[in-house]
Amino acid sequence: MAANVMANDTPAPPLTPPASGRGIEAALPERLARAIALAGPIPVAQYMAAANAHYYATRDPLGAGGDFTTAPEISQMFGELVGLWCADLWDRAGRPDVAWVELGPGRGTLAADAARAMAKAGLEPPVHFVETSPALRTAQAERVPGATWHDTFDTLPTDRPLIVVANEFFDALPIRQLVKRQQWHERLVAAQDLLFLPIAGKPLPDAVIPEPFRDAPAGSILETSPAAVAIVRGLAQRIARQGGALIAIDYGYEGPALGDSLQAVRGHAFANPFEAPGEHDLTAHVDFTTLAAAAQAEGAVAWGPVSQRDLLGGLGIDSRTSALAKAAPARADSLAADRSRLMDDMGTLFKALAITAPSWPTPAAFAGMGA
Repeated sequence: MAANVMANDTPAPPLTPPASGRGIEAALPERLARAIALAGPIPVAQYMAAANAHYYATRDPLGAGGDFTTAPEISQMFGELVGLWCADLWDRAGRPDVAWVELGPGRGTLAADAARAMAKAGLEPPVHFVETSPALRTAQAERVPGATWHDTFDTLPTDRPLIVVANEFFDALPIRQLVKRQQWHERLVAAQDLLFLPIAGKPLPDAVIPEPFRDAPAGSILETSPAAVAIVRGLAQRIARQGGALIAIDYGYEGPALGDSLQAVRGHAFANPFEAPGEHDLTAHVDFTTLAAAAQAEGAVAWGPVSQRDLLGGLGIDSRTSALAKAAPARADSLAADRSRLMDDMGTLFKALAITAPSWPTPAAFAGMGA
C-alpha cells in the first residue's frame, strides 16, 4: 500500500476461509488471542494470513463505500490496456489456444475490461479466477458470468498456455518480518487480552540473514514472503512447461532492502495493523527482485520490473485517453484526472514484472528489460 495511494486488491494466499457472512467477525480477535495464550506468540506471517483470510471472506472491500480503490476501479483504461498487452503477446506467440487467468480478481472489473479489449484483437479465451472469497466471487460472476473459479492455482488447466494477470495480488500475501536487536530475531505477535503487539522472538543464526544485512543497525526490519515466492515458482514452472506469461502489477521495490512496510487500511485511511485483526486490509510492499529470481529458477524468463507509468505509457494510455475523450467530450476532464491518477499518483510507486516461457516473445513495454 502506497503512503499516499489507497489501492490494494486481493485475498491472502489459498487458506480455508471462514463461513460467508459477517456474524463471525467479532470472534477472530478472540480466537487469535486464545491461540496465542495457549501456544505462545505467533509469527507476523501467521497473524497476517489469518487476518486477511477473514477480511476478504466476509466483505467486498472495494470502492467509495469500502476500504480502498484499485487501478481497474479508477478507470476502464487500465483493464483495457492490460487486455491489449495480453492480446499482443498472444498474437506474436502464434495465437495458440490459451487460458486467461487472474489471481485475486477483485470485483472482476479488470477482467471484464480486458476481455472487451482482447475480443477486439481476436482473443476470446476461457477465463479462470483464483479466488477464495464468497463475497468477491459473487461480484465477479456478475461481471464475467462464464468464468471458472479455483481456490488455488494448482487446479488451473494443464493442457494449454496460461496468460496470468496479478494486479495488486502479491502485496496481501503473508510476510515474515525479522527485526535486529543485538542479533536478528523473528518478529512475532503477542496478545494481552485483545491487545496485539509485535515482539522479538528467539535469536536467529546469521546464516539465515543475507550477508549485507547481518551488521545492520538495531531496529532494522527485513521482510520476506515465502508465500509469494512459492506461488511465483509454481506458476513459473507451469509457464515454462506449458507456455504463456504472467504480469504482476503492484507497489514494491527492487530488493534487497530493509524497512517495515506492513500496513493496514480501513475506510480509505491508514490504521494500526495490530488492532482489530480481520477488520482491515493488511499489505506489504513487494520485492520484485526476489520474485524475478524465483521465476528464473524454474526456467522462465523474467522481464523488468518497469514502472506502471512506463507500462501504461508504452501501451498507449495517452492515445486511449484522447480517443475516449473525443467519443465523450463531457468526460474529458474526468478522463484526464483518471489518467493522472494512474500515471502520476501511482505511476512510479507501482511496478510491473513480466514472466514468460522461454519460447514466447518479448512482452510489450518490457523491451530491453529481460533478466
